Amino acid sequence: MNAAPADQLRLLDVQALDVRLSQLDHRLSSLPEHAELEALGKDATQLRDLLVAAQTEESDTAREQTKAEQDVDQVRQRAARDQQRLDSGAATSPKDLENLQREIASLAKRQGDLEDVVLDVMERRESAQERVAELTGRLSGVQAATEEAAARRDAATQGLDAEIAGLSKDRDAIAASVPADLIKLYEKLRAQQDGVGAARLYQRRCEGCRLELNITELNDVRAAAADTVVRCENCRRILVRTADSGL
Repeated sequence: MNAAPADQLRLLDVQALDVRLSQLDHRLSSLPEHAELEALGKDATQLRDLLVAAQTEESDTAREQTKAEQDVDQVRQRAARDQQRLDSGAATSPKDLENLQREIASLAKRQGDLEDVVLDVMERRESAQERVAELTGRLSGVQAATEEAAARRDAATQGLDAEIAGLSKDRDAIAASVPADLIKLYEKLRAQQDGVGAARLYQRRCEGCRLELNITELNDVRAAAADTVVRCENCRRILVRTADSGL
């Protein structure tokens, strides 16, 4: 393949821009905010699960407390009615009087037991409420951190996107001035060689594979016409000659 030396030199400009664009793409995909947001997302999911469990426990204990308090109230009302019967003298026979007194005593014990249940449920409910408040606060903190990290990511992304857009425009303009067959070969090699399709020959060394050309290779390059597209014998990249090639 043949191409004017000026076209080959412009190919180095295209390569330099492609390297820079690859670097920017890597920076864009590896912004620290990406990992930070992923970790915060996991934290938020875990906290939401814990919060739902705590809210469920609080709701369950609230219903349990209501039921226990209703049981206490029922026993209290029944004891009050029995006490009223006792005080009114409605129970006239000794047996009725004894039975009524025994029931009042039993209800008093039952009421005490139920009140203990109410206290236990209240303590568990209070603990669940504290847990809900704690988890809600922690989740709010994670959400605030997520918003802040997302804002930093968006700002960094916007800056990188703008730089990429500008360099891409420059790259396309220069590539358009290079012969189509040369660009096609360059793109093919770039896809095969880790993003580097053309390299400068500098001081008898290929800057693509970093290997120095041996004497036979150097003689072949010296003998090649200026418009001949030379390839590195080692890495097969396009080897562009410049005034610093050491030939």
